[in-house]
Amino acid sequence: MRKRILPLGLMLLLALTACSGGQGESTPDPSTTPWVPGDQPAIVQPSDSQEADYEGPWNPLTGMPISEEWEHRRPVAVMLNNLKAALPQQGQSKADIIYECLAEGGITRMLGVYQSVEDVGIIGSVRSSRTYYLELALGHDAIYLHAGGSEDAYAKIKSWKVDALDCVRGSYEGRKAGSNLFWRDAERKKNMSSEHTVVTNGEAIQTYLPDSLRRDHQEDYTYRQSFVKGGAPAGGEAASVVSVPFSSYKTGVFTYEEASAKYLVQEYGKDYIDGNTGEQIGVTNVIVLRAACRPTNDSYGHITVDLTSGGDGWFACGGKLVPIRWSKADRDSQFVYTTSDGQPLVLGQGNLYVNIIPTENEISWE
Repeated sequence: MRKRILPLGLMLLLALTACSGGQGESTPDPSTTPWVPGDQPAIVQPSDSQEADYEGPWNPLTGMPISEEWEHRRPVAVMLNNLKAALPQQGQSKADIIYECLAEGGITRMLGVYQSVEDVGIIGSVRSSRTYYLELALGHDAIYLHAGGSEDAYAKIKSWKVDALDCVRGSYEGRKAGSNLFWRDAERKKNMSSEHTVVTNGEAIQTYLPDSLRRDHQEDYTYRQSFVKGGAPAGGEAASVVSVPFSSYKTGVFTYEEASAKYLVQEYGKDYIDGNTGEQIGVTNVIVLRAACRPTNDSYGHITVDLTSGGDGWFACGGKLVPIRWSKADRDSQFVYTTSDGQPLVLGQGNLYVNIIPTENEISWE
């Protein structure tokens, strides 16, 4: 049976569960104690391939092991084209977080956030910026890569002092693969319009980022998200298939696979594929946030997305789903996720897909 919103009785039951035996105040099992980066000691259930006494370093965006070189680096956030004509995307399976928002005309674009770009292949196609994607990047203290942008986005990049590198209005486009931060992919140029051909890769990002850019977070920076192995929310409702409508053009579908403990992603009625590997994208955590999306009334049909007023949403992990609340104090701040009764949301160790949909839209699950 398909469901649209949790009934009040179930929401109250979840609140009571959280208070009596859920994530809130219950005595934690040492193997599932949430870890918040910056806290000591870090307690995370190690994977089967790790030694039981593994103490880090950890990827702050996923709660998974990472090399010490990348632990405190500023992540790289890359604008990703999501038009049907530009698919498949490439390199998005390596992103620690994927954010998807509406652009104009009902289409969506994505922002892939990478704590480490080591061994990441081609990433693309890289597309143009919108102002609210800047706010997503700023929330991670990220270095932002894009190819073009709205005039408002360009103005905000300057006034907000965003560390943004642009293929279109800059000196970062090379004539051939690997010759600069960005280039036009030869294979894409054979059957795609020029705006769908801009790509980069992990090696180019490491090589061509300007020396003037700060590479590491400031010493007082902490990404305050908690992780636990598994991560299925206590008291969650069964959700093996979650459908997320952005517009009449795009609905995302997330289908839980027991074997991998991930949600496999579909869009446009097909598997969402990484063109580098040919494999379907799978994610450990699915978050849906409802935010006000309003037209700007300019000639291009651009919109605004309100990312600082907070609101409601849903969280799915391990085949279970619960309602959540979200907030973002200002454009530079991180998202804060809580359960419906105000407890900090604990994610499963692994990657995250954040869907930001209009406030009037409702997801369905079964």
